Amino acid sequence: MNEFFSWQRVWENFPRLVVKLPITFEIVVIAFCVGVVLGILISFAEIKKTPVLHQVLQVFISFERGTPLLVQMLVMYYGLPLVLQSVFGLDTRGWEKLTFVIITYTLNQAAFTSQLFRGAILSIPKGQKEAALACGLTQVQSFVRIVLPQAVRIAVPGVGLELIGLFQDTSLVCMVGVVDILGRAQALGSLTRHTFESYLIVALVFVVISLLLAWLNKLIDKKLSFESHNSNKEGKK
Repeated sequence: MNEFFSWQRVWENFPRLVVKLPITFEIVVIAFCVGVVLGILISFAEIKKTPVLHQVLQVFISFERGTPLLVQMLVMYYGLPLVLQSVFGLDTRGWEKLTFVIITYTLNQAAFTSQLFRGAILSIPKGQKEAALACGLTQVQSFVRIVLPQAVRIAVPGVGLELIGLFQDTSLVCMVGVVDILGRAQALGSLTRHTFESYLIVALVFVVISLLLAWLNKLIDKKLSFESHNSNKEGKK
């Protein structure tokens, strides 16, 4: 048992692994924030059904939602440099691997959140938008001030789940050579010939952070629901 598992190796490997967590957080924060913004813009463009752009977005969303994230990352890592080189003459050999990873996760997040916001926006009664336009607001103003805040409240639970999924999916980045917490665990396992302790630590870290994100998502959803309920009560008065 001592050869197979050792608590001493757990304590020794823990600080060696968590030091790589900032890389995971960097991917999650950038991909989530930029992805949500792009998702809102894509959902708005989809609803408007602008010719050509609508068809392009349909293909993009179908690809992002219909292919594994690992495949998307490999396509981006090996294919994007070829496209940039042949079309724009841009040499990407100096780019960090992390750049391609962040682009992949951002586009994936944008595609999935766009459908959440699209459904949330369409669920808002059209009468509210028409009333805003009748009051003198422009199309953009009515969307930003009236429709979007309500759509965000509706989409929050789903977007929160997407954030949790995004965090868990970062475990794939080691496949293209980015040394995150899992990549570090693999390296330690190869070096010490003891892998179980490192993978156990990684699993526990992912579980704890995922549960924390789920708790925050539930808390935010509850707070928004409470505020929305109070607003409705005041409106009735």
